Amino acid sequence: MSSTPLVSFTLDGSTALLQMDDGKANALSPVLVDELLTALARAEKEAAAVVLLGRPERFCAGFDLRVMMSGRDAALALLQRGMELLLGFYGTPLPVVVACTGHALAGGALLALTGDVRLGVPGPFKIGLNEVTIGLPVPNLAMQFARDRLSPQALTRATLLGEIYAPDDAVAAGYLDRVVPAAELLAVAKAEAARLGALSRGAYAATKELLRRPTIDGIRANLAVELARLTGAP
Repeated sequence: MSSTPLVSFTLDGSTALLQMDDGKANALSPVLVDELLTALARAEKEAAAVVLLGRPERFCAGFDLRVMMSGRDAALALLQRGMELLLGFYGTPLPVVVACTGHALAGGALLALTGDVRLGVPGPFKIGLNEVTIGLPVPNLAMQFARDRLSPQALTRATLLGEIYAPDDAVAAGYLDRVVPAAELLAVAKAEAARLGALSRGAYAATKELLRRPTIDGIRANLAVELARLTGAP
């Protein structure tokens, strides 16, 4: 088995670059989730603004279906860690810039929504929550993230109707803040992280806590019930 990490961590001044690359679609496997959590913890220790990016044309494909279909215990363990990952990025006091390098579906779209600033690239890429179209209910965490970050006009189409968006349309829906040329994505993301990192860290963290805490607390209050529902537990 290769020991090559799936998440690289590069400290560039006061910015931590976290890049996911599993050589495929960046599905949220147990290893990828654990490495992302470790990288986030390291960024928090360094008090560094975060840039989270994927590999070219692939940001994140959501939870690894091979694990999700391998049995209830494995699925439950992955969902628990995955939800901690999403809540961790959503609630971290650090500035987080997401550089969405391509496709971002289901859990990948949620990971994109955790960013304080979310950048995308032009191209034939798919961004969105496709759960209903594949016969699954939208999880509570996903619905709450969608309510927080998506435009009210897009909420029903993006959740109940499972609409998937191209990058420019994803801006209008609220998945992304703007689209930049792929060749400029990293530079723009780093500049945004530096801009946010130059703000008062105390003021930024306190305001982010006020903004995000009600959603996070609501998700956590229902987490056990939600996980049981998603894994078919009695």
